[in-house]
Amino acid sequence: MTLENLTINEPDWFVQRRLAALDSFEKLSLPTIQRFDFHNWQLTPPTETIIKTNVASRDDYILMDLFAALNEYPDLVQKYLYTVIKADENKLAAYHVAFVNQGAFLYVPKNTVVEKPIELEFQQDSSQPFVSHVLVVAGENSKFSLIQKTTTKGDQKSVANCVVEIKALANSEVKYAAVDELGQNVTSYLSRRADVGQDAYVDWSIGLMNEGNTVADFDTDLKGTGAHSEIKVVDITAGKQLEGVNTRVTNYGKRTIGNINQRGVITDHSRLIFNGIGHIIKGASGANAEQQNRVLMMSSHAHGDANPILLIDENDVLAGHAASVGQVDQNQLYYLMSRGLDKKTAQRMVIRGFLGDVLVSIPSKAIREQLVQTIERKLANGQAVSENS
Repeated sequence: MTLENLTINEPDWFVQRRLAALDSFEKLSLPTIQRFDFHNWQLTPPTETIIKTNVASRDDYILMDLFAALNEYPDLVQKYLYTVIKADENKLAAYHVAFVNQGAFLYVPKNTVVEKPIELEFQQDSSQPFVSHVLVVAGENSKFSLIQKTTTKGDQKSVANCVVEIKALANSEVKYAAVDELGQNVTSYLSRRADVGQDAYVDWSIGLMNEGNTVADFDTDLKGTGAHSEIKVVDITAGKQLEGVNTRVTNYGKRTIGNINQRGVITDHSRLIFNGIGHIIKGASGANAEQQNRVLMMSSHAHGDANPILLIDENDVLAGHAASVGQVDQNQLYYLMSRGLDKKTAQRMVIRGFLGDVLVSIPSKAIREQLVQTIERKLANGQAVSENS
């Protein structure tokens, strides 16, 4: 692998990080997703093209293309870039840092409240690898919402490696919502990370609506005293799709709160693995870690796992989990069909009810509506609802 044209017009410190990541790439292992093997997937093709992101700053915050920010705000970007995700933590992280070719930088200064949601949209061109990085910095006492949508143009076989890192400084509030709709021929690795400071709050709302094979790693570190995070994941798989999702919260600070709520619907011959990981570090007294991982199987050919994992190294804490994997309730279907609904419509209503608990908890009305529309589209295409046989 070589970097070739990627390093043109980039500051030296950024080029050195690329080179160091490339040097460590071969020595590192792939990340671990419990009960999910993706080692034979092609996830690391080289890329040489930089793609600009069309975003613009406003008076009260900075939002711009990552590569433009490298030159316009070098000190600010260098201070925070790759502080939440590290290039040497695994092979896919090293590949990302070495070959990142698209991205955005969002900086909301101290004491700034942005009332209107900030929107960010990426469209992958399937003719080349898509290696995107979104760096979000929330200054002290800032408050804002960010909505990100990612789609694919074209139907060529391709790879996506997408990272979001959020640095939430003291007493900030970040509501991040995403709808991922990468194409059927796109094999993707999604990593979303947050470092949450004292009394800061990060709310994640993620709709995994990809059509291709996906491995996802969502990780929140509650570093400061009183840090709080809510993570909601909604996922629908179809066809022969394979998806493995790690969602992890690590409580480092005292009186920190981390809640995970994951709901997945699997159809046809697809497979979905949810791993919910709550880790309370020694010294994090008064911490609270709760999680729910639930999977609904709409086909007897589908396979799902919901694995709650609690790692508790402190005594004065609250922690709990719930997990379930099961077929659709035939009594519910019978009741709905007895009221005149056909089977597919009844199945779609059961699915909407199953996902509703997570959807209603998403704070952004815009992302709720967008997710509902995407779910309806997937369920209406004939492939998303399968026979239980």
